[in-house]
Amino acid sequence: MTEHVDRSEPEAAGAPTAVAVTPADAADAARLVAFGLQPKLQPARDQEYADLLRRHREDQAFARLADAVAAGLGLVVLEVSPRAGMAVTAAEDSVFAVRMSDYARRTAADSGDRFLHGLAHLAVAALAFPRPEDLADDSYIGRVTVNGVDAFVRQACRRLEERAEQRGENTDPATDAPGLETAWRIWARRSATGATKDARRPAASTTGIVAKALAFLTDSGFLQRTGDESGGTYRTTARYQLQVRDMAGSAALAELLELGIVPVTGGTPSLLPAEDTDDLDLVADAGLPFHS
Repeated sequence: MTEHVDRSEPEAAGAPTAVAVTPADAADAARLVAFGLQPKLQPARDQEYADLLRRHREDQAFARLADAVAAGLGLVVLEVSPRAGMAVTAAEDSVFAVRMSDYARRTAADSGDRFLHGLAHLAVAALAFPRPEDLADDSYIGRVTVNGVDAFVRQACRRLEERAEQRGENTDPATDAPGLETAWRIWARRSATGATKDARRPAASTTGIVAKALAFLTDSGFLQRTGDESGGTYRTTARYQLQVRDMAGSAALAELLELGIVPVTGGTPSLLPAEDTDDLDLVADAGLPFHS
């Protein structure tokens, strides 16, 4: 009589069993993503948000589910933590992506000014986090003002103009050509404040453009307004630090930082007078912090 031998693989002892995802789990995951899309909402002030963040941190299956929901919406999860909440940014093909053309229309700007608005956002990022260590330090808080950002861009304009003259390039603006090199030429010729009959700041002035950029970042939960000095003062949030980290590889942001006009002492950025430095090769069609 032949003895039957069972050669099938034995089940691994203690192997984890798959846990079925319930509609309630899916609803909670979507709810967490929805909280993440409310950038001004702070987890410390919403118990349900805080509970879902804790579940994301402690339950790997739930974390994967929430991340998958975000990915399905075209969102990139930058961080999930008590300090930042569920910080997400929109991929280029997401319905939540903000495009410069849309932003310009929302700010009642001429479509030809979209690169000036992009340059304003780049300048805010460069001035808020001028050193790599500032981006790496979770406790670092950047501070910017409307007038300070405009002054920074104008110093950058002077530095870039010097480079163009040294290379014998045409310094006349070409408004139909994209990139940082074109934007600074237009910015330098634009009035900083302009004038209106009721003493308001014109939206088309450079300080008006900066003010729109800072207001947009505040509405998006990236900045917090702290006062009215220097045209308006703002401080950065954890979400903005994560956002700038995500765009830190931008060629245009690197160009601004490499101009060397934003030293940091004691954690407070300040502006330096223009001075000669080594030649800076500008990158053609440098990227802006919006999807084109």
